Amino acid sequence: MQLHPTRSTFQVAVAGAALVAVGVAVKAAPAIAFGGAMLLAVTLGRSLALTAITRIRVSGFEMVWSSTKRITTAPRDSEVVLEAELRNRGADEVRGVNLRAVASSMLDVTIDPPIIDLPASSTVRFEMHVRGKRVGRWGVHGLALEVRGTPLCGDGLYEVPLLFANPHGIEVMPRPLSTMLQTARGGRARRGTEEGRSAPLAGDGDQLRELRERAPGDAFKHIAWKASARRGLLLVREMEREERDVVWLVLDTSVELWAGEPGKAPLDIAVNELAAVAARHLARGDRVGFVMFASHAGTRLAPATGPLQATRIVRALASAASMTDADRCELSELEIASRVLEHLRPLDPRSLSDLLRKDLDALSARAEMMRSRAPFAPRLPSAQSPREQRLRHYLAAFGIEVPPRADGERHKASAFLAELLERIVRDKKARPSIVHVWAPPPNAENHVDRTLRKLRGAHVEVRWSMPVFDPSLEARTTGGSATVDGVVHDAVRIRVRAAQTRAERMLRGSGVRLRP
Repeated sequence: MQLHPTRSTFQVAVAGAALVAVGVAVKAAPAIAFGGAMLLAVTLGRSLALTAITRIRVSGFEMVWSSTKRITTAPRDSEVVLEAELRNRGADEVRGVNLRAVASSMLDVTIDPPIIDLPASSTVRFEMHVRGKRVGRWGVHGLALEVRGTPLCGDGLYEVPLLFANPHGIEVMPRPLSTMLQTARGGRARRGTEEGRSAPLAGDGDQLRELRERAPGDAFKHIAWKASARRGLLLVREMEREERDVVWLVLDTSVELWAGEPGKAPLDIAVNELAAVAARHLARGDRVGFVMFASHAGTRLAPATGPLQATRIVRALASAASMTDADRCELSELEIASRVLEHLRPLDPRSLSDLLRKDLDALSARAEMMRSRAPFAPRLPSAQSPREQRLRHYLAAFGIEVPPRADGERHKASAFLAELLERIVRDKKARPSIVHVWAPPPNAENHVDRTLRKLRGAHVEVRWSMPVFDPSLEARTTGGSATVDGVVHDAVRIRVRAAQTRAERMLRGSGVRLRP
C-alpha cells in the first residue's frame, strides 16, 4: 500500500524543519522543540493513516452500482445519470477526495460530489453524469479516488490511491432511432401508426413532388414536356410514392472516416444521417435493409419493418466504431495483451500474481474466464490466431477502444462496395426501390458505375451521400494576416471540393441522385 502526503502535510513538514533550523541557529530550545513536535506529528500521522486505512480495507470498503442493469443505453450527446454508492464497513471514519471515473475516452464523465465523507459503518451515494460523444459500445470501468483517514475529525495528513473495478456498459445510439424506439406503441403487435397509406397497385403515386433534370434510366412517360419546352432542358416529374418501398441503406465504415474530433468526424455525421433516414422509412411502414462494410463484409440485415428492425440497426451501428478486428487495428498481439493485462489485474481475485507476464496462453485463458463479468456480448473479432482472438474479444466485451490502422482501408472497401451493390441488384426476393449509399466516391477501376447503371435500368432510385468533412478545415486567420495553419486548411479544403466536384459529375452521369 502506497501512502502519499497531502499538500498540508508537506507544508507542515517544511515549516517544522525550518523552525528547527532557525532554533539551532539562534540556540532557542523552545523553537527546536516546537519544530521537532511538528515533524513527530507528521511521522505519527503516517502510522495512524496506514493503520486506519488497512483496517477499512480488511473490514470491507467497496463501490457498487445502485442499478442491477449492466448496460445503459443513451442517445449521442445526451446525458445519463448512473447512481452508485461507496460502502464503509469499518469502524473508522474516512474521507474520499478527487473522485474520478475510469472510463472510455469516448465518454465525458463527471462525478457529483467530488469529495465524500464516510462515517464508520455507513453508505454514501454519488452520481456519475455520462455523455456519449460517439455512437458505439463503451465502458465505465470503475472508480478511482484518494482515501484519507480523519483522526480526531480532522483532515488526513496522508492519502492512499484506490481503484474500484466495477465495469458498466454504455451503449450510445444515434438520436433519431433512439427517439423512434422510445415513442409509445400500442396493441398486441406493439407497433406505431404508419404514416401515409399504401397504394392498391405498385407504381408511382398521383402527388407531384418536384421537377428535376432527367437522369439516365428515367422513363420517357415521366418527362414534363411543357416545362421542358419552357426551360429548354429535359425535366421529369418526381411523384410521391405512397406504396411501401423496399429500401437498402449501405454504409462505408472504413477507419479513416472516423478521423477527427469524436462526434464531428465524417462517419459520425453519416451514422446520424443514416439513422434519420431509417427512422423516416420505418415510420412510413417501408421495409428497410442495412449493409455495413469496410475492408471486409460486415453486418447485413435483410429488409424488414417495425421497431424490431430499428433495434437491429441500432445494434449494428453500435458495433461500427469497433476497431478490435486485426485488419482494422494498429496494435500487435503483444500490445493487445498488455491492455488486457492492465484491465484484468484489478478484476482478478489474485491480481494475476500467479501468471507470468509473457505467458500469453494463460492470460488469454484467464481473460476468457473473466469475460462473464463483461457488460457486452459482441461478435468474435477477426484475428490471426485463436489466442489473439480471445484477447481482442475481451477488449470488445468491456468496451475498451483501441487505435485504428494508420494506413486505412479505402481500396478494399471500394471493392466490397461494388460486390454489395451487385448482390442487391441480383436479389429477387426483395427487389429494392431505393438504395441509399453513404460512402466516398468509388474508384473507376472497381466498375461501380456499371452496377449503378444496372440499378437505374431496373428503375431503382440510387441516392448517394459523400462524407462531410470537419468544419475545422475552414481557414483560420489571426490579426488579419494568413497563418501557416490557415494556408494549409485552405489548400486541403480546395482539394476536397475539387475531388467532390469530379465525383459528383461522375455519379450524376451514372444516374445517381446526390444528397446534400
